[in-house]
Amino acid sequence: MKDYATKDIRNVVLLGSTKAGKTTLAEAMLYEGKVIDRRGSVEDKNTVSDNDELEKLNQRSIYAAPLYAEFMDKKINFIDAPGSDDFIGGAYSAFRVCESGVLVINAQQGVEVGTEAFVRRAEERKLPMVIAVNQLDTEKADWDNLQASMKEAFGGKIVYAQFPVNAGTAFDGFVDVLTMKYYHFKDANGTREDLEIPADLQAQAEEYRQALIEKAAEFDDALMEKFFEEGNLSEEEIQKGLNIGISNCELYPVFCVSAKKDIGVKRLMEFIKDVAPAPACKPDGPASLFIYKNDVEQHLGEVSFFKVMSGTITAGLDLEDPATGNKERFSAIYAVAGQKKEGVTSLRAGDFGCAVKLKNGKSGTTLSAPGSGLQYDKIAYPAPKYRCAIKAKVQQDEQKLGDALKKIASVDPTVNVEYSKELRQTILSGNGEQHINIVKWIINNEYKLEVELFAPKVPYRETITKVATAQYRHKKQSGGAGQFGEVHLLVCPAEGELNTKFKIDGKETQLNIKTQDITELEWGGKLEFYNCVVGGAIDLGFMPAILKGIKEKMSEGPLTGSYARDIRVFVYDGKMHPVDSKEIAFIIAGRNAFKEAFRNAGPKILEPIYNVEVMTPAEYQGACMSDLQNRRGILGDMGADKGFAILKARVPLAELYRYSTTLSSLTAGSATFTMEFADYQPVPGDVQTKLLAEYAAAEQDED
Repeated sequence: MKDYATKDIRNVVLLGSTKAGKTTLAEAMLYEGKVIDRRGSVEDKNTVSDNDELEKLNQRSIYAAPLYAEFMDKKINFIDAPGSDDFIGGAYSAFRVCESGVLVINAQQGVEVGTEAFVRRAEERKLPMVIAVNQLDTEKADWDNLQASMKEAFGGKIVYAQFPVNAGTAFDGFVDVLTMKYYHFKDANGTREDLEIPADLQAQAEEYRQALIEKAAEFDDALMEKFFEEGNLSEEEIQKGLNIGISNCELYPVFCVSAKKDIGVKRLMEFIKDVAPAPACKPDGPASLFIYKNDVEQHLGEVSFFKVMSGTITAGLDLEDPATGNKERFSAIYAVAGQKKEGVTSLRAGDFGCAVKLKNGKSGTTLSAPGSGLQYDKIAYPAPKYRCAIKAKVQQDEQKLGDALKKIASVDPTVNVEYSKELRQTILSGNGEQHINIVKWIINNEYKLEVELFAPKVPYRETITKVATAQYRHKKQSGGAGQFGEVHLLVCPAEGELNTKFKIDGKETQLNIKTQDITELEWGGKLEFYNCVVGGAIDLGFMPAILKGIKEKMSEGPLTGSYARDIRVFVYDGKMHPVDSKEIAFIIAGRNAFKEAFRNAGPKILEPIYNVEVMTPAEYQGACMSDLQNRRGILGDMGADKGFAILKARVPLAELYRYSTTLSSLTAGSATFTMEFADYQPVPGDVQTKLLAEYAAAEQDED
C-alpha cells in the first residue's frame, strides 16, 4: 500500500437508518477502490462489512466496520456504522475519529426518525455531511416525495448536486449539475457513460444548477460579488463555496445512487476526495494514537483499531499509555478492511489502522511517545435505555458468567454490567432489547453458558414525612461482662430550615445542639445527625456508635429493605452503665430506636423517576401518549421537529421495563427515545401497599 500523507487522507462515517443500504454502499466503495474485485450482498451474507456470524444471521450491521479505499491518489477511510438505535455505540466511536459523514437515505422511505437522530448527533459534533439518496432503482422510489421530506427535515441546508433520471425500476443514471453532465449506466457493475445532458432535461438541469450556484455563493463574499456581477460561477468556484458551507455544517449536498447497481458511487467518492476535509492532525511531532474500537477475532485474538493522532506510527515503535505509564511495542501494524488486514510499515497522522494482541489495547485508550504527555479524551457513549437482571441457570457458572460479561463489555463499551449490592442482582444494561439479546446469544454460543434474563428490582428509597420519637434500651447479661445502652431520639424530614423546638412526651422542648454530623449518602439524599444530650446522660464517645447503628439501618430501610434518605435525627437523652456500656450496645440501641421512630414518622417509599423524550412520526403520536400514560407517566411539553412529534414525560423506572420493545411495536420501529434520571418521588398509596405486601411475603418465604 502507498504511504499517504495527512492531506491525502479522508475519514468518513456512513450513517443512516436500518435498511438504508449503508453496507451495500460500502461494498460498492470497496469495489471502486479496488479493495475487492467482486461485490457481495447482504442477502448472500458475503459483504466485507457484515462479516461477523451474528451480522450474517441477522442480515444487518451490529458492529461498526472500519474499511478503506485507495481512490485517485487519495485514501478514503470509512466506517460503516450500524443503523439501529440498539447498536448506536458504533456510530459514537466513528464520530470520534471521522472528519465527515455520508448520510444515506432510503429513497423508498424518505427521512426517517433514525435518520433525523443521526443528523442531530452529527450536528452536535459539527460533523460535515453529504447526503446519498440510495435505492433509487426500487419500485417505491419517489423523487418528488423524497425532496419534500428532505426540505421539511433539513430546510435551507439542502442543495442538489444531482437529480435522478427514471427514478424507479428503470433508474439508470442522473444529471450532475456541478459538472453539467449526464451520467448513464449501461449495466449493474458501475459501467458509466459521461454524456451531454439530453435536451428534455436541460431546463431542469439549469434550474437545479442555478440553485446550486446561489447556495455556493452564500458562503464567500468574493463568490457572492462575482455571482451578482456575472450571474454565474465556474465549477471550481462552486466547489469552493460548497466546501465552505459543508465544513461549517450549513450545507448538505445531495447525491443520487443505487449502491446495489454501483450507480453514482464513483461520482460520490470523487466529491468526497475533492471536498471532504482532511484530518486536522499534526503530521510532525511525537507519535500518538487513539484506540476507538477493539474486537476479538477467532484467528488473531484481540484486535485494536486506532487513528493516528500525530506523528507517524511504524512497526517496531514503542509507545506508552500516559494514564498508567505502561509500555507497548507495535510488532506489526495493518490497514484494515473488515477481516482483511494488510501489513504496512507506517501510518501517518490522520490515518486508520489496527494492531493485534496489545496489552493496553482497550477502546478509549491513548498510546503516545514516552514523555510526550499526549492524551485524548475517552468516547462519551449514550446512557443505556434497557436494563435487566441476569444470572446463570447453574449456580456454579456464576463466576464464568461474570468473566464472560466482563470480556463482552470490554469489546462493546455500551454494554454495562454491575452487581448491585442494594438489589442483590447483576444488572445488565444496553441500548435496547435487541442489543441485550445479542449479548445473550454471545454468552450462549461463544461462552457455552445458559443464562436467565428477567425484570430487575427497582432501587426504591425510603423516607419519612413527619416527626416521631422513640427510645430503646439494649441490655444483655451473659455471665461475664454485660452490654448496656439506652438511646432516646427524634426523627423528622431533612427539609426546610433547621428547627430544634419539638413536642416530646407532650411537652414543648427546646433541643440544644452540642455536636452535629451531616452525611451526603452514597445512594443519594442525606442524613443529618445532631447530638442534643445534656447532663452527660450519654458520653460523647458513644455518639459515633449511635450514628453507626442508624446508618446501618438506613442501608436496609425499615419498610422494604431499600435505602433510606433525607432524615434528621436528634439524640436528646439516654442512659449509660459505668461498667457494661460499650460501643456495640449503643450501635444496637441506636439502630433499633431509629427503626421504631422511622415506622411512626409517616414512612414513605420513593421511586426513581426518569425524564423520557420520544421522537415519533406524527401518526403514532396518540398511541405513544396513551402508552406513556398507562405507565403512570406525566406528560409534559409536546412539540414538533422537522416533521416528527416530540413527546416529553416523567415516568417511573418501575414502568419502563421493555419500553424500547413496546415503542418499536407501537410505531413499526420508526420511533426513538431517550431516558435520563430525574429524581425520586413518593409512590402512590396503592403502589406502596402492594410493595409492602410483596416485601412481607418475601421475608416470610426466606424464614
